[in-house]
Amino acid sequence: AINVFIVFAVDVLRALPPLVIIIAFYFALPALGVRMSAWVSTWLALSLVLMAFSEEIFWAGILAVPRGQWEAARSTGLGFLQTLRDVVLPQAVRLTIPPLTNRTIAITKNTALGAVVAVGEILYQAQSAYSFSYNPSPLLLGAAAYLILFIPVVCFGRWIETRFAWKR
Repeated sequence: AINVFIVFAVDVLRALPPLVIIIAFYFALPALGVRMSAWVSTWLALSLVLMAFSEEIFWAGILAVPRGQWEAARSTGLGFLQTLRDVVLPQAVRLTIPPLTNRTIAITKNTALGAVVAVGEILYQAQSAYSFSYNPSPLLLGAAAYLILFIPVVCFGRWIETRFAWKR
């Protein structure tokens, strides 16, 4: 029963655009008596979307480990949890690093969607400054801020990827 709920929730969160989820949390949940600030609505929606995609990425990583690895570990006397912890997960994590890095960057970029419910993030602030001055400099600074945020994340992802790469 819980498995069906998890599969359903993950499929819904992956299928709906993040903006729809943000708007639903901010505008629909108060009708049910649950009030959240714009920031919390955005954070919760994007966190749940990242969770749903991460679950699928990890599941794909585990399924990508050849069946023979499982069987070899089990034939040496390792139990299921030991096999998972010592043999399968180390291989699966290697496979999941690039897509997890990409998904993390994509979700962080989606913070701009929070502007719809009045979250003052980078793009929102740059747009406000631009509308006051009609000078595109704030928009360029906003783009530079995103670069400053994401270049270290990309570099860290690459470093982790090469650190855990299979040695030949």
